[in-house]
Formats: sequence, C-alpha cells, structure tokens
Amino acid sequence: MKLRAQLLAYALSFPESREDHPWGESVAKVKDKVFVFFGIAEPGIQLKLALKLPHSGVGLLDRGLGEPTGYGLGKSGWVTIELQRGDEASFAELCAWVEESWRAVAPKKLVKAREAGSAKATEASFKRTQRNPPRPSSAKASATTPSRSPRRKS
Repeated sequence: MKLRAQLLAYALSFPESREDHPWGESVAKVKDKVFVFFGIAEPGIQLKLALKLPHSGVGLLDRGLGEPTGYGLGKSGWVTIELQRGDEASFAELCAWVEESWRAVAPKKLVKAREAGSAKATEASFKRTQRNPPRPSSAKASATTPSRSPRRKS
C-alpha cells in the first residue's frame, strides 16, 4: 500500500490533477479525464495500475510487464500493470509511466505550460545564482544591511 500511496501522491503533483473514486476504485484525473486507474486492493497484489502509454506501452507488453487494458482501452494504448507481492519494480520507472500517461491525457496546452514552467524555473534559478553567488555568512550579513555613507557638504 505504501508504493500505491507514493504513486498516487506523485500523480496528484501534476498540474490540475485530482483524485476521484468512480466504480469504487481510486483514479487520478486531469481536467476530468482519467490518466491512472489504481484499481481495487486485492489479496496478493502489491500494485495494479492502468495507464495510457502511447510511447512505452508496446515495449512493456513485449517485456511481459503488462497486458492491454480491458473494456477496449487496450486498443487506445492503455496498459494494465499488475505487481505481485515480492515483485521488484523501479519506482523511477513507475513514475515515468505515470508522467507519460498524464502527458497523453492532459490538454496539450497544459503540458506545454508545465514544460515552459519547468524550463523557466530552472533558468531563473540559474540566473539568480549567477547574479548573486553565495557569500560567506559574515559577508552575507553585512551585504544585507544597507550602508549609508556620510553626506559631504560642498
């Protein structure tokens, strides 16, 4: 359950994502469209996910790590991944699949805004560091205190 909770928290970190509970299971939605089905907890199953994976889905199926999602969703690129207790799964790989699914379902405008925001945040952070390199603590204290020079009379 810990892995499921971590992945749900990761899914909900994406812009305009929220949790919903249709059909008695947890899902992550973006703009009212499901991008991850978390399934219903079952004995012996560590984690069950259904994700839309237009890029990595075929490779996942070829590796035997998933199967096409039922109800005709498999035809649209949805893959169901079921991890049994004791199965090893890379958390980074699971997160990458969640992100790919979010990108596949989210409105393109929202995806572009997220990409631009990430690039701008990284660029702004770099520029701040270049303009204001870290100073030793003693210099920092004196630099933040405004200094006034005495006015000279002419």
